[in-house]
Amino acid sequence: MSNLSNLKLSVLDPSPIIVGGSPKDSLENTLDLAQHAEKWGYRRYWLAEHHNWPGMASSASPLIIGRVASVTNKLRVGSGAMLLSNYSPYSIAEQFGTLESFFPNRIDLGLGRAPGTDGLTARLIRKRFAGEPDFSERLEELSAYLYGSGTVTSDGKHTFHAIPGEGTKVPIWLLGSGVYSAELAGRLGLPFSFAGHFSPVNMEEALSIYRRNFRQSDILDKPYVMLAVNVIAADKEKEAQRLVTSSYQKHLMLTRGKPAQLRPPVDNMDNLWNSYERKAVEEQLFASIIGDASSVKKQLIKLLEKTQADEIMAHTEIFNHQARLRSYEILANVIKD
Repeated sequence: MSNLSNLKLSVLDPSPIIVGGSPKDSLENTLDLAQHAEKWGYRRYWLAEHHNWPGMASSASPLIIGRVASVTNKLRVGSGAMLLSNYSPYSIAEQFGTLESFFPNRIDLGLGRAPGTDGLTARLIRKRFAGEPDFSERLEELSAYLYGSGTVTSDGKHTFHAIPGEGTKVPIWLLGSGVYSAELAGRLGLPFSFAGHFSPVNMEEALSIYRRNFRQSDILDKPYVMLAVNVIAADKEKEAQRLVTSSYQKHLMLTRGKPAQLRPPVDNMDNLWNSYERKAVEEQLFASIIGDASSVKKQLIKLLEKTQADEIMAHTEIFNHQARLRSYEILANVIKD
């Protein structure tokens, strides 16, 4: 795809908390970025769900989705992803049915399988019991609430309705960093979003499996791929390379099992990581798009030629909020040139 004018751009925002900042600051920055993104022509604005992570303020994503939708007018707002294994399908249907009622035709429900945290915190959130349904069964139940007329007990004596929610047909997406969700999304005829911003090693295989297994549905008549990817753009190449070191440091700390707030950029990462850690971080981030406008355009074209993605969801974690805004502005301008 050498002509980018028809490419759809979207935003994936984990509401990053920076060193010296606060969750309140991060959430206010989220509202500011969403308003700018709408002005610059972005299609969607999704919030990531994470728990017990000191560097992310997006844990209660449905609440943030509603707030973002309230300060924008046309932007589609959604979850990237709502982690279905953490909640009952019934409660998710009610929450997103409520959002859809307030903001008709503007809400997306992206679903993921991962817990979005460490094992101990996941158990605290889930309070899981033996014999609970797996992801595909939860998805089937959730779809019945939003697209059908509820669910019926095995003895047929009681029907459960999600109100609000029933009949709203909130668009469901499956998100994934591997092949399970790719295959399931294809088989069910759902749109698929791949987490290329932290798991690019599985990208081409997952997209191939999704397209190969795709079956036409009432929702889609052909596959639809949205690719989440890190984008760090600046007016100068050297500045972009410096800004991305905040993201490198984030993943370095995750590699060490010590998630932390987003740190200021540095001039030289070699003072912070060893060769093993550098390789581990680079394996997670090698699909990142980093540079000035000209370089970003070339990298974007190359990525699209390789993946044939229908939409790009930019994940941009930069320490300085104004620099983060500028990165999204540059990316938006790139596809207009």
